[in-house]
Amino acid sequence: MSPTAARITAVDTYDIRFPTSRELDGSDAMNPDPDYSAAYVVLRGDAADCPEGHGFTFTIGRGNDVQVAAIEALRGHVVGRSVDELCADPGSLARDLIGDSQLRWLGPEKGVMHMAIGAVVNAVWDLAAKRAGKPLWQLLADAEPEWLVRQVDFRYLTDALTPEEALELLRRGREGAAERAAILRERGFPAYTTSPGWLGYSDEKLTRLAAEAVADGFRQIKLKVGADLADDVRRCRVARSVVGPDIRIAIDANQRWNVDEAITWTKALAEFEPYWIEEPTSPDDVLGHAAVREAVAPVKVATGEHVQNRVVFKQLLQAGAIDVLQIDAARVAGVNENLAILLLAAKFGVPVCPHAGGVGLCELVQHLSMFDFVALSGTTDDRVIEYVDHLHDHFLDPVVIRQGHYTAPTAPGFSATMRPQSIAEFTYPGGTFWAADLAHQKSDSQPSDKQKGEAA
Repeated sequence: MSPTAARITAVDTYDIRFPTSRELDGSDAMNPDPDYSAAYVVLRGDAADCPEGHGFTFTIGRGNDVQVAAIEALRGHVVGRSVDELCADPGSLARDLIGDSQLRWLGPEKGVMHMAIGAVVNAVWDLAAKRAGKPLWQLLADAEPEWLVRQVDFRYLTDALTPEEALELLRRGREGAAERAAILRERGFPAYTTSPGWLGYSDEKLTRLAAEAVADGFRQIKLKVGADLADDVRRCRVARSVVGPDIRIAIDANQRWNVDEAITWTKALAEFEPYWIEEPTSPDDVLGHAAVREAVAPVKVATGEHVQNRVVFKQLLQAGAIDVLQIDAARVAGVNENLAILLLAAKFGVPVCPHAGGVGLCELVQHLSMFDFVALSGTTDDRVIEYVDHLHDHFLDPVVIRQGHYTAPTAPGFSATMRPQSIAEFTYPGGTFWAADLAHQKSDSQPSDKQKGEAA
């Protein structure tokens, strides 16, 4: 059977969790004990030469089973579809999934179902890039502007961005694209690291990791803040003393504050010259972000990790509420919606600095920023991709960082394929790691023979 005749015959899902809470990796003011997790999906075709499509959305532990169930609810929309047609027009599936009238009632276009749609849509893009023999960033950069515009849902956007404007942005973006692709392959894309800054880390660990980050070539680090102001002042002072005056320090409150608290807290940390304050308040509060931005300048305001769809991003841009837009590869409905958000950012001239760090997020979002550089915005000025240095070894095509830069992926696909042994080990609760861990916990909870005798 030829690849063009293949159809999707299976949508397999996995609840994959890693015990990162035990070392406080990923800890912040709102999420003190995260277990980085992936609600993971694999699309399989009925032809021997049809590659698999891999995708996922990110959670931090409990609730990952709910996210997996949401992905499974989409199976009927995918099984039986022509692989050739899916790869020729991923937007057709995205529109069908978003347009399911009964599932849409749970949103619309937000929350668990929207993230599930993103996992499936991203798996289709992984499949399309593998069939084309290109990394996703290159597939997007090589695509005709007219085709890319057809991949974008402009509903609710045309008061800020029309299809005609998007087409013109993409046509301009193609000018010099080959030269920028060569620069990308040679130099990579600038990164910043959050690895030193988790809230649960000691000052000694912060000091060591911040010094290592500078030695490794990073020009920006990020610290989590928001739990205790005195602690934040001390930690920012430690970090600034280690990295010196020329390295940017971003701070991230993870939605902890009310608007007035965000203003007061950020001003209290201004002596350490934070480059941006990230998620200072609710990601849905457009006017709140605008008020914070006006009050704390010249500290920039960044958000996007938990922004639920392109409409809220549109409003943040229209209101002048953010200086830095932070896309997330697995929060919205996949590549198609992120194309819309990248186009909005380009229209408004706001730099995109993606959120990453969670399991697999670095692997995914690098492709979107690299496309943006090569074929849309045409610049890396004031643009950096977040990097965290754990869990990459679970992927077949992990990110590679050299001198504080992401190296451009060369393997076909979206870099989303997890190693089979990692799936077997960390699937919850039956994977080998979790089965042994849960058995150990059960054993520890049982009274010993001695305790039974003493009780008798």
